Amino acid sequence: MRQDSLLIELFVEELPPKALARLGAAFGEGVLASLRASSLVDEDAQLKVFATPRRLAAHISKVRDRSPDQAVSHKLMPVSVGLGPDGQPTPALLKKLASLGEDASAVARLQTRGDGKAQTLFLDAMAQGVSLAVGAQKALDAALAQLPIPKVMTYQLEDGWRSVRFVRPAHGLVALHGDQVLPLTVLGLEAGRKTHGHRFEALVPELNLEHADRYEQQLLEQGAVVASFEARREDIRRQLQQAAAQQGLSPIEDAALLDEVTALVERAHVLTCSFDAEFLTVPQECLILTMKANQKYFPLLDAQGRLTHKFLVVSNVRPADPTRVVQGNERVVRPRLADAKFFFDQDRKRTLASRVPGLAKVVYHGKLGTQGERVDRVRRLARLIGAQLGGPSRALALADLADEAATLAKADLLTDMVGEFPELQGIMGAYYARHDGLRDEIAQAIEDHYRPRFAGDALPRGEVGLAVALADKLETLAGLFGIGQMPTGDKDPFALRRHALGVVRMLIERELPLGVQELVSHAFQIFPPSHGQSQAELAHFLSERLVGYLKDQGFAPQEVDAVVALHPQRWSQLPRRLSAVRAFAGLSEAPALAAANKRVGNILKKADDVAPSPVDAALLVEPAEQALHAALLQVAPRADAAFDAEDFTASLRALAALKEPVDAFFDAVMVNAEDPALRRNRLALLHRLHGAMNRVADLSRLAAA
Repeated sequence: MRQDSLLIELFVEELPPKALARLGAAFGEGVLASLRASSLVDEDAQLKVFATPRRLAAHISKVRDRSPDQAVSHKLMPVSVGLGPDGQPTPALLKKLASLGEDASAVARLQTRGDGKAQTLFLDAMAQGVSLAVGAQKALDAALAQLPIPKVMTYQLEDGWRSVRFVRPAHGLVALHGDQVLPLTVLGLEAGRKTHGHRFEALVPELNLEHADRYEQQLLEQGAVVASFEARREDIRRQLQQAAAQQGLSPIEDAALLDEVTALVERAHVLTCSFDAEFLTVPQECLILTMKANQKYFPLLDAQGRLTHKFLVVSNVRPADPTRVVQGNERVVRPRLADAKFFFDQDRKRTLASRVPGLAKVVYHGKLGTQGERVDRVRRLARLIGAQLGGPSRALALADLADEAATLAKADLLTDMVGEFPELQGIMGAYYARHDGLRDEIAQAIEDHYRPRFAGDALPRGEVGLAVALADKLETLAGLFGIGQMPTGDKDPFALRRHALGVVRMLIERELPLGVQELVSHAFQIFPPSHGQSQAELAHFLSERLVGYLKDQGFAPQEVDAVVALHPQRWSQLPRRLSAVRAFAGLSEAPALAAANKRVGNILKKADDVAPSPVDAALLVEPAEQALHAALLQVAPRADAAFDAEDFTASLRALAALKEPVDAFFDAVMVNAEDPALRRNRLALLHRLHGAMNRVADLSRLAAA
């Protein structure tokens, strides 16, 4: 049995750049997984994936030319079904054996074993190994069938009769086991050892691949192609940094753009270009976006993060004199920047306030009305939130500011710049607000009210922005929940999970003194009475995002469960509550108190027909219950005072003094006494204990299962 490296390459027309990295990884992993399932590779086999604009390839080490024979045991059927009273095989058994390639002579080799239910017939056999040609064909077919192709093409083969479906037309197939060609076929192609290098710079028209292990080196030396996506990406990143450093500048950081450019070139060459400095009067976000989105350029920034008139181009060719390439890119970018300048100049001829009435003509959602109606709802909710954030001294002022910012927040949707670049909504609104002479708090809130736009994005910077951002997200959530447009499974077309997580982050990370249930209630009140009242569903949805967020912050599931179980309304307190729970769990008394708390909870659940009442000290007849009552009178006020001061760690630490009296109580006292008065009084004592122990968190959730 021979082992060697396996190379499979599919040579195609230019692949979709945004999907190339995923396609390459899926192709290589799919081939390897199938070969493993056929026992053609060991667990320590190494996979190297190659992906360029015109090829998907996988190199796998330690691939056998044939899988080993394996002993298999075929479970057939119960003895009573397979053999007649005379011990002869039944037609059912003979048919089953035939399906396995056996005849009646195999009956003598059958084994009888119990399978837990009845005596069953088994056929022990030796399965012959699979040849690599068969296994690799199966692996290639499976890998292509499972590729995450964004959009499938149908195209004709060269014979003009047959059609195939794939992401792009395929023109070549290489399959080498060491230096031997495997007879594979796919998409109307037969495997060989020939491939193509760089479209313009390869040394030879065709590369005759010598060995699977020489693939990457031959492509580089003869084909002028850096086959590895990761190596090409790192080379581009290095060249960008080097070219920028020569100008004393820095390239803009954009991982998605770097990935896309890596997928557009086979061997990169970075060139420095420039545009007219007059365009720098346009907001840099506009210029940066048009250069990145339309031209795939890397703008250069100065030490203060300001855009300069220089940019970098990643070229797929390396001419001896790059002047014409540089000039061509500079000529192409000028009309793009001129358009941006024109939009900016035209937009500033009208104020944001003059655009607000036009929102009444823009449909927001068929069941939720226009953008104008939406703005009115957000305004009302922003006023309420602003008043709460402002407190007694600034309630009216902050409410008015939030109202003004919410009124103007969507006006830039009607500008030419945002019409061309929707990604700039909010950002352009802030520029136009400052141009209109509005105070900076308003401009900043207009820009920030979309934040956070994505995971890890910055939050709104000021109170006005927070009020409008919360109002905007809660209006969206309440509006869509009310018409039944909740996320289902992995489908979330309106990004409601992102909106909900934004609400969670703002409440917690900005430590806002707002109650969640009250916010949800206000969000539904801004809609007409006929709107669906899905408050419970939205509250639950927000709570689910909260749990996920807290776990992502490093808190253990048990800790999160203990705190969230109490349904606290002030989520700004949750990190401190969780830290207090973690500190409490480290106390030696914690396990016993958590277990006792769980026991108390179970007792009270069974006695839910008994209403809580004050403890009558005269009915405390057992020394252990007298001691517990006395301890509670000392500990509970200290724990409550610390809780009211939001010193949750001190509140839980105070409970440690209850361990011994609680243990003694359960050792010596029968809660369900025959005397009804004693029983009610002991339940009242446990109610008091339960309430004192569970203000910060439900400590029973910390008990061992």
